[in-house]
Amino acid sequence: MNTENTEIDQELEETILENNANEEQAIVEELSVEEQLTQDLAKEKDKYLRLFAEFENYKRRTVKERIELFKTANQEVISAMLPVLDDFDRAITEITKSADESVLKGVELIHEKLKSTLVAKGLEVVDINVGDVFNADFAEAITQIPAASDNMKGKIVDILEKGYKLGEKIIRFPKVVIGQ
Repeated sequence: MNTENTEIDQELEETILENNANEEQAIVEELSVEEQLTQDLAKEKDKYLRLFAEFENYKRRTVKERIELFKTANQEVISAMLPVLDDFDRAITEITKSADESVLKGVELIHEKLKSTLVAKGLEVVDINVGDVFNADFAEAITQIPAASDNMKGKIVDILEKGYKLGEKIIRFPKVVIGQ
């Protein structure tokens, strides 16, 4: 009987040890499942945050593009009106040479009205003066002439045609002559 009890005790002990091992393994599996779920949740949160940030950037970019489009929507019409504005400038120069004051006054009024309408739509004159250092980013050099003095070399000697910008974008570069 003793051997029988010993065998039963051993079997019982082995069963208890197996059950304890199974319980520990189940606890470890539960922890790994929880850890796995936590990792999956962290990955999904990261994906969500990245997608949200990308969408916010998209919204900002499209709003900026839309504002830029509204600023330059009139560009074609305004560009087509620039030669008319130049003609008015030349007409005023020629009419001032004549003695007819009323014609000069009438042309100046029409010129100012056209100019103020274009300015109201966002047109600005590119600020460039005779004597400024030539910068190819803001002006177009038509020709070079010998400079009257050494300090005029590489500088603007004459402005042949005004330049204009619409907002921050130059729609027509000023045409200039530079000293050589």
